[in-house]
Amino acid sequence: MVRIVKALGTAAVAAAGVAVARSPELRHRLRHWGDVGSRRLRYWAGDWQGVRYRLAGREPDPGVDDATLANRVRSSLGPLVKRLDLPHVHVMSEDHVVLLHGDVRDAVQAAEIEDAVRRVSGVAGVESYLHIGLLPSDTRPSEGRAEPSEQRRRLLSAARGAGVDAEHAGEVVRAVLGAFADVVPPGERDHLLAHLSPDVRALAEPPRRHGRRGRARSVGELVDAVGEQVDGLTGEIALAAAQAVLREVRAMVPEERRDVSAVLPADLRRLWEGAA
Repeated sequence: MVRIVKALGTAAVAAAGVAVARSPELRHRLRHWGDVGSRRLRYWAGDWQGVRYRLAGREPDPGVDDATLANRVRSSLGPLVKRLDLPHVHVMSEDHVVLLHGDVRDAVQAAEIEDAVRRVSGVAGVESYLHIGLLPSDTRPSEGRAEPSEQRRRLLSAARGAGVDAEHAGEVVRAVLGAFADVVPPGERDHLLAHLSPDVRALAEPPRRHGRRGRARSVGELVDAVGEQVDGLTGEIALAAAQAVLREVRAMVPEERRDVSAVLPADLRRLWEGAA
């Protein structure tokens, strides 16, 4: 009887393996569930660590690794984001510089969140991509959600076509546009953004910096800036996404293509023109 049960169990595992191997959709769902579960475990670990420190009356160690620091910041921001009734604020840490993405109502809320992050033990600097001014497509959790514009859908589709999964496509588009807008001089940037829909312009805001770090000066630095802002994004996919997203932007602003090229460093000019 035991042998029969073991044989049936082995057969079931084998059948499941075959089903996974033959179904790309099932593999994608399993990876998605695994990623979601991993992130939740990290958040819970960060929350629990913060509770332990508060109960013990101690200050957290500033010399922790970036993953632990990001969890610490998320734990600290949780009550504030909930009180402000904001969409999710995405937090990453690179060399103890915290990167923030999300949408806030006004500059006061942005400053409140950025100040709260700067006060967290271990944070050496803050690079804030928080968009000021909630859009119809990025509303409060307590409200509804409108459809994105055609331009935004095209950019999301371009990111997915470059190998970015649907869950992170919005983050990647925001990272590419923000990093690229950061290297375009303000005057030409305004001309470029004027041709884009409001929900795309919202994604193309350069970061507000508190502490060290500067803007990208080459394709490699821009790709690094994009990769640092999205968990698990490889350099290869970050470059492919940057090329795909900027290709779509060029198609949206034909009258600005030459003017933008004229103000970029040679390396980034090639990326903008599609030759990188």
